[in-house]
Amino acid sequence: MANTYSQLYVQIVFAVKGRQNLISKKCKDEIYKYITGIITNQKQKLIAINGMPDHIHILVGIKPNVSISDLVRDIKTSSSKFINEQKWINGKFEWQTGFGAFSYGHSQLTPVIKYIENQEEHHRTKTFKEEYIMFLKLFNIDFKNEYIFDDV
Repeated sequence: MANTYSQLYVQIVFAVKGRQNLISKKCKDEIYKYITGIITNQKQKLIAINGMPDHIHILVGIKPNVSISDLVRDIKTSSSKFINEQKWINGKFEWQTGFGAFSYGHSQLTPVIKYIENQEEHHRTKTFKEEYIMFLKLFNIDFKNEYIFDDV
């Protein structure tokens, strides 16, 4: 897109289906590298990636020629296939349906990166569901509690 200039930062958050603890410490770096490759191949910029055994946070710089939904679909589809091909878990690995996407300005990146990098620390006192609801409230996103994570 000639003469198009943008600076769009989005934190994408999604969980393992049923919030199962299936992302082990031994394979998470390989999963993150694989997801980094997906994002890079889509010509987007990975800024930070981290998570817990049951969910993942990805901070990306997104160009306006890609939809967030398409990018997340590609990340989830390809990484699920990769995880299943590696046979790191018994049974079939799947991500939950849906995702959270939260936008930030450039001046907000440093604290967001630190937040993503320190997932283990945050989850000593807060569950993923509590964290996710906190994001929804912080960004004034209307939601119905009974529909949060209804794909168990």
